[in-house]
Amino acid sequence: MQITFLGTSSMVPTKERNQMAVFLSYGSEGILFDCGEGTQRQLKIAGISLTKATKILISHWHGDHVLGLPGLIQTLSSMDYSGKLEIYGPTGTKKRMEMMFEAFIFDKRLDFIVKEVKSGIFFENNDFQLEAHGLEHGIETLGYRFVEKDKRKIDMKKVRKLGIPPGPLLGKLQDGKSIEFNGKKIDADEATYTEAGKKIAYITDTLHCDNCYKIAQDADLLMCEATYSSKLESKGEEYGHMTAKQAGQIANKSNAKQLVLIHFSARYKNTQELEEDARDIFDNVICAKDFMKIDL
Repeated sequence: MQITFLGTSSMVPTKERNQMAVFLSYGSEGILFDCGEGTQRQLKIAGISLTKATKILISHWHGDHVLGLPGLIQTLSSMDYSGKLEIYGPTGTKKRMEMMFEAFIFDKRLDFIVKEVKSGIFFENNDFQLEAHGLEHGIETLGYRFVEKDKRKIDMKKVRKLGIPPGPLLGKLQDGKSIEFNGKKIDADEATYTEAGKKIAYITDTLHCDNCYKIAQDADLLMCEATYSSKLESKGEEYGHMTAKQAGQIANKSNAKQLVLIHFSARYKNTQELEEDARDIFDNVICAKDFMKIDL
């Protein structure tokens, strides 16, 4: 699992920071959180093929989070994109996507599906699930949560001790089934252990609210907006944004393991003040930079 930060600025991009977009690579899945202007170029610079994108999760429809969609879709339409792109977003996303195709002329129509998301789990397969919860930003806004499912792994020390050879028997144990070996029944729990799945949380463009904690709960990695420092908390309240200190509070109370701050106001030429603001509350914090990668 690898996370690439493609854009980390708020509404106004800077020379160093593009508008918001984060790419999560997991097996054959490529999940794009938001798609700010210029995201397709950021993907190219980061060395990520555009065709790796399988899902786009839109937090809300303010322009700085979606202006990259027309360009990305146009380019994918012209490429050998064999899958069906899945686009998820808040209520109104279908209508806005239809309006986008009325506004722009695309030579080829990409095969895609648009789904509007309410609160709770909206996608699930054998490997992971995706959840959404409403945030408070003046328009309908969602925060997202990626939850990898726990995996049963073979305990090689126990397997060697029991003398079980490589092959189908180990496969059955890994599936949680009991086996018989040398006339003895062996339960799966005797030869395997459970590895907890990773949890990734994405919170941006919101006031400090209860659902922030629901999204961030027990996250291995919490990506959270820090548009302003605590000195400008009143400005944040006026525009529906959080401070770095509030992001630290969410990470601390939600038992997150690591906090990565995102979505910085262009007023901050460097992010040291924001990082220190969050560190007053939560130790394991860094400020994201464009093209920064984190492996989990």
